[in-house]
Amino acid sequence: MQHPIDEIDLRILSHLQENGRAQRNRLAELVGLSVPSVSERMRKLEERNLIEGYHATLNGRGFGLDITAFIFVEVDGSSKYPDFVRHVADEPEIQECHSITGDGSHVLKIRTRNTETFEKLLSRIQAWEGVKRTRSNVVLSTYKETRRIPLDPIP
Repeated sequence: MQHPIDEIDLRILSHLQENGRAQRNRLAELVGLSVPSVSERMRKLEERNLIEGYHATLNGRGFGLDITAFIFVEVDGSSKYPDFVRHVADEPEIQECHSITGDGSHVLKIRTRNTETFEKLLSRIQAWEGVKRTRSNVVLSTYKETRRIPLDPIP
């Protein structure tokens, strides 16, 4: 049986969401445990895939990626999904791919340099076997973007 998430685990996870570079001795101070105890808890959280990784968050605009867009894609039948997903994995400008309900079968979040590279990416996507149609929304401003998940009960 897996160890349930307790208040100490939640405090560790919350702090790591704020600062993924937190040193284990700092985490140990925050939660009142020894460094080996915190290390063991983190190892168990990683094994349970509750912690997927530790990453730096980069500023796309700082790297010349001025266009963010969401592309809604309608793929012709679920038999085409595996090939579609393989194509998605091969495109570095595609940051996210989600299977959705509603308008289309998938939504892609992309980041690219400019309208010319956006148009070329869109053409490649539209040429993939099984892609029936696409609809794109270009982001004008971003007010919130996060991978943080709420650890407190949602009201």
